Amino acid sequence: MALINHIIEGAATAGSSGQTAPVYNPATGEQIADVAMGGAAEVNAAVAAAKTAFETWSATPPAKRARVMFRLRDILDARRDEVARTISVEHGKTHDDALGEVTRALEVVEYACGIPEKLKGDFSRDVGPGIDSCAERQALGVVAGITPFNFPAMVPLWMIPMAVACGNTFVLKPSERDPSSANLVYDLFREAGLPEGVLNVVHGGKDAVDAILDHKDVQAVSFVGSTPVAEYIYSRGCTAGKRVQALGGAKNHMIILPDADIDQAADALMGAGFGSAGERCMAVSVAVPVGEETADRLVAKLAPQVQALRIGPSTDPDAEMGPVITKQAQDRIVGLIDKGESEGADVVVDGRDFRLQGYEGGFWVGGTLLDRVTPEMTVYREEIFGPVLSVLRAGSYDEAVNLINAHEYGNGTAIFTRDGDAARDFANRIQVGMVGVNVPIPVPVAYHSFGGWKRSIFGAHGIYGPEAVHFYTRLKTVTSRWPTGIRAGAEFNFPSMG
Repeated sequence: MALINHIIEGAATAGSSGQTAPVYNPATGEQIADVAMGGAAEVNAAVAAAKTAFETWSATPPAKRARVMFRLRDILDARRDEVARTISVEHGKTHDDALGEVTRALEVVEYACGIPEKLKGDFSRDVGPGIDSCAERQALGVVAGITPFNFPAMVPLWMIPMAVACGNTFVLKPSERDPSSANLVYDLFREAGLPEGVLNVVHGGKDAVDAILDHKDVQAVSFVGSTPVAEYIYSRGCTAGKRVQALGGAKNHMIILPDADIDQAADALMGAGFGSAGERCMAVSVAVPVGEETADRLVAKLAPQVQALRIGPSTDPDAEMGPVITKQAQDRIVGLIDKGESEGADVVVDGRDFRLQGYEGGFWVGGTLLDRVTPEMTVYREEIFGPVLSVLRAGSYDEAVNLINAHEYGNGTAIFTRDGDAARDFANRIQVGMVGVNVPIPVPVAYHSFGGWKRSIFGAHGIYGPEAVHFYTRLKTVTSRWPTGIRAGAEFNFPSMG
């Protein structure tokens, strides 16, 4: 069985613990590798390597750091199929979906190529008599990323390019469920010319996470995952004096107004709800049609499309959806569908008994459509993170808006309508961080910033774009005056530049 190692200061190592965890192909259910599971010893070694590398890397001119990003961009583009295949084998998403993940990663790498302009400071002459002032952004030091299984290449590539382009060094703790993508990302950076020690990869579970959060030399931590873990990481990291951004769960709603194009809305819900088997933090998991007639038309359009979903392994070029990540995820999703049915939801399309010939051991859940879901139901309150779309019927536009605003999550949302006034009002009133108008998955482009509201994020900064520059740097302002030989004597009042 192949062993997926840590990578510390340029060297692959199994670490000192001797502990491993199995890695599965979710399409077959078969174990395909072991991953080394690190803890404090491996984190300490990775942080020490990153701290040493920081001295030289932070002093490297931003233009030279940008050249590494330019080379990385070309390498990632040339090897996109290899990266996508690595994602699919361990995650299960279709090849085309994995290619989409690589494309969104590329956009952030391209944004990082412009880092010299992003780090440009400010200068003001004569803020006072013979006094000048300048402001600059400086790198933090060693920073860390703790990344999820659902985007094993994209999320690391949302964090690392921005962090290292700003002059930091990085310790990556990827998901142990699909760890090979992280090691491949490391290889791409090294091929692009990133020096040894600037990027290190430590695999593991909670022991490795806690070691990162407690380490005195880790200055900042970025996390993407579930809300309970995000809250834990934010609390523990901040207690240790670190800068922390922790992105959590979601329950993304899409409102469909009576004037919307129902065919367009149904197509949008299919892709947003069932792409990547619903294992996206930006997946639309709740459709909110306004009015019974709108709801009836929408469900009538959705039901045959959900039934006709082409489900298969990533090696099937016609597959639209693959398996879920683990047997535990499969059991949890099926259990939530059971709970929804017992609480009164109408199971219009039932994916609980889906089986695929030749892949009977895989972690499969078929597309599931639940109608007449209510806010009190477990399937509405909890993040299912699977191929389950709930239809919650609203009596009015205001009821739909209030429903979304009352939910604890505030990651993404969308409205489908031809009414510009309603769309403008929705974008203004809705208490959600990312909003789509006739766009079902409103993930911002790389030169904006990704981040939700409420319990979908802990911390003040988005994960990429301009917000990432602020997160991975700190501001320093220098006020200077050069003596003229004239002594004015001591001043005991608060100084004024006037």
